[in-house]
Amino acid sequence: MSPGEFGRSGGREERDGEPRDDDTLLDSDLFDSPDLDPPAPRRPIDGDMSPPLEVADEDLDGLRYDSAGMPVGPRRVLPLPDEPSPLAARYLFPTEKYRGEWRRHWIHLVPEFVIGVLATFVMGYVSGLLARTNNEGAMGAVIVAWVIVLGWVGWRVMDWFFDRFILTNKRVMVVSGVVTRKVAMMPLLRVTDMKYEQTPLGRMLNYGTFVLESAGQDQALREIKHLPDPNELYLQVVEEMYEPDAVQARVEGEEEETASSPSAVNDA
Repeated sequence: MSPGEFGRSGGREERDGEPRDDDTLLDSDLFDSPDLDPPAPRRPIDGDMSPPLEVADEDLDGLRYDSAGMPVGPRRVLPLPDEPSPLAARYLFPTEKYRGEWRRHWIHLVPEFVIGVLATFVMGYVSGLLARTNNEGAMGAVIVAWVIVLGWVGWRVMDWFFDRFILTNKRVMVVSGVVTRKVAMMPLLRVTDMKYEQTPLGRMLNYGTFVLESAGQDQALREIKHLPDPNELYLQVVEEMYEPDAVQARVEGEEEETASSPSAVNDA
């Protein structure tokens, strides 16, 4: 018996202490065969855990969750305008930093539009009845009343156009009135509590009512109705109250990005 055969058969018999047939192949015979490749090592089952999935921090930036723990998407930040309108600029002092101004939601004009439409239908119906009797005096009175109602509606639309909610780094203001101008303001340092309310219709149309609480007894500005984008506006006011440096850094970053844009460079 050759040394190779002794290693495959005789040595195995001596180790096991039991005789075996030459035709019986054991696992060691297959592993020791020069014609076969050794089996690949198995990965251990116990403790075989794949590495955890790595998520970049930027992928999680802005992710928010609701009360049930469900993601609601990234936070929207309202863009900050560059310059105030002439209406708002006259009420800002030089060291005040302008943060934005907003008109009330168009839902604010729904009662006026409903009255104008109803007045038009009533005028048409009454005019048709008076036309049969040839009563020109009554017809003229109906037309005058209709014109007065439409003039009132137009006045309310102009008042809505000049009505602004203004935010700065120091205070909030509400400017209203066409002929008689009213300016109500509240310093941000005196705001002790702020909330906004949304009815089901307000959630559908994206408007709400802001309620500001102050430490003083007399409040010139407490309830502001029908403001658009209430959630984003609320976050912007709160951020201005508690993190003014972050707001200023974002404004400066937007200005630097605008200055370094290709269009700005070409204009220069």
